[in-house]
Amino acid sequence: MEKDLSGKLLLPVLAVALIVLSFATFFIVSPGEVAVKARLGKIVDSYEEGLHFKVPLLESIIKFSIQIQRADIKTQAFSKDLQTMNVHLVVNHRIQKGTVVSIYRNLGPNYVETIVDPTVQEIFKSIAAKFSAERIIADRNILVEELNTVAKEKLMKQEIIVTDISVVDLDFTEQFLKAVEDKQVADQQAQMSGKLVEKAKRDAEQQIAKSHGEAEALRMQREQVTPALIELRKVDAQLKAIEKWNGVLPGYVGAGVPFISIEKGK
Repeated sequence: MEKDLSGKLLLPVLAVALIVLSFATFFIVSPGEVAVKARLGKIVDSYEEGLHFKVPLLESIIKFSIQIQRADIKTQAFSKDLQTMNVHLVVNHRIQKGTVVSIYRNLGPNYVETIVDPTVQEIFKSIAAKFSAERIIADRNILVEELNTVAKEKLMKQEIIVTDISVVDLDFTEQFLKAVEDKQVADQQAQMSGKLVEKAKRDAEQQIAKSHGEAEALRMQREQVTPALIELRKVDAQLKAIEKWNGVLPGYVGAGVPFISIEKGK
């Protein structure tokens, strides 16, 4: 009776074990992944997307993404003038199908923590030390461009493709930022004062040029006044007076000397 009962219980257990074992003999690689198979610690091969066979308990599967991955790196560096900066970098990177086995063998599955992170930190610190803090604040793109160029070349030698590195955040100490702000305000005020001085100088030069022009015009007018011109002006004045005369002669002229009346009947 007991044997029959134990036999009945054993059958379901064996069935479940067989089902689990059958599933353990296969593995699936999803799109955008590459799998590396290792048998007792030795690399057998790499596999692309699809359904594949493995030996349970003897073989293990390590999967890698070949899509673009994001690595967030936070570090601290010093500028050329020894100002401390805290920076947050984002490194977009990927690996290729054909290099997965080499990366697994030489770098391991945690290659981001062991290679990408320290390499980018080292490069950033060496580049930041070449620029003053004010230069970095004013033109961060120069630092970012050089960081991208050097990091892409260096990590490519490790078979890691860096597509882009961006500086998400970069902060200096509050005391330094306040000093930079005060200096910028002082520079702006100095530039404004310089512009006012230049304007006053230009206005003075224009006034001097205008005075010289007017004096030259008066001189030329004096040189052009001749006796003939004076007589011509007198004739012009007499002609204008005749044009305005209404035909009536005045009764007196000078100091009370009367004109002779020429009216009819008198």
